[in-house]
Amino acid sequence: MSYPKPLNTPYPLIDADPHVKRVISYMRPTDYAIWGGATFAAPAALNFWERIDPSKSAGYSLRNAGRLATVVGFVGGFLLAYQSSAQRFLGFKENEREQEMDMEEMTKRAKQGLPLYGESDLTPYMQGVAARNSTYSVFKIQAIPWFNFVNHPYHGVDVAKYYKAAGVPVPSAN
Repeated sequence: MSYPKPLNTPYPLIDADPHVKRVISYMRPTDYAIWGGATFAAPAALNFWERIDPSKSAGYSLRNAGRLATVVGFVGGFLLAYQSSAQRFLGFKENEREQEMDMEEMTKRAKQGLPLYGESDLTPYMQGVAARNSTYSVFKIQAIPWFNFVNHPYHGVDVAKYYKAAGVPVPSAN
């Protein structure tokens, strides 16, 4: 049995549990547009509702509500953008650009002799625990925002392709 369980997706799987840094660094301009749009939309909606049905509140309370709406829009927009980017790693959205970026990044690491997914101070057992907790967590990001902050070897892809493309032998799993 392979870990994690593979999903049937319309596009190739790049990484079943991408590190948060990779998800953010692979974001497309459309993801940033979603993020910015949500950040703008929340206070704009509050302002619109205030014009339709005035609360007759003091000016400072409306300013505070506007600030809170902006923060909520910013956080919500980030979660939407993160989810969109992570879905490309999982193969649920078109991901040709991300496949090329991933192959370039990983073959470069393989040529340099670095661990493909980074080094971790955690024991292998704790890396497995972290992977089991964060793998496919993007599907419920609206309920529990859970991100992968741990470098571990459990990503659901055959890493031999990176070493083959780099022209170096695949290291043995001791």
